[in-house]
Amino acid sequence: MTEEALLTALLIFFLRVLNNGIGTVRLVMLARGQRFLTAVLGFFEAFIFAVTVAGVVTDLTNWLNMLAYCGGFAVGSYLGMAIESRFITSYVSVNAIVSEGGQEIAQALRQGGYGVTLTQGEGLKGPVHIVRSVVQRRDVPKLIDIINETHPHAFVAVEEERVVHRGYIRAGRNQPTM
Repeated sequence: MTEEALLTALLIFFLRVLNNGIGTVRLVMLARGQRFLTAVLGFFEAFIFAVTVAGVVTDLTNWLNMLAYCGGFAVGSYLGMAIESRFITSYVSVNAIVSEGGQEIAQALRQGGYGVTLTQGEGLKGPVHIVRSVVQRRDVPKLIDIINETHPHAFVAVEEERVVHRGYIRAGRNQPTM
């Protein structure tokens, strides 16, 4: 194995990681309706993909380049998820539905620093409380823990929010903002 072959494989690996990372961010921007940024990222994603795949398909018997390509894809997928969870703020609605105890869940969530809307609804067997909170995705496990501690049998549904305007959203893990 020559030094040139090793450098080519490393280049393929890093380009594929970069390609997948850009692809993840592009999909998030697409879902948020950011057309221009999506198009710019798509251009670079396609360019990097073309360069990378050219380094592999010219010699399909080169297992080092093939492994670099596949490994770069795997690491790029992981990196893309890390980028999305760390740097891209995404919001979700967490809805808890209970036949009783909604006020206690709402109070516990408010004490935890979360904004909450409590409404009445009608379920299959009668009146229910609907507890709704819009939070950053990274806060979902903590929010669900609070719900489960307060009412372990609550029906909980989590939905992706595309755009959020105003309201009471925690700015970070420790400080709420309005």
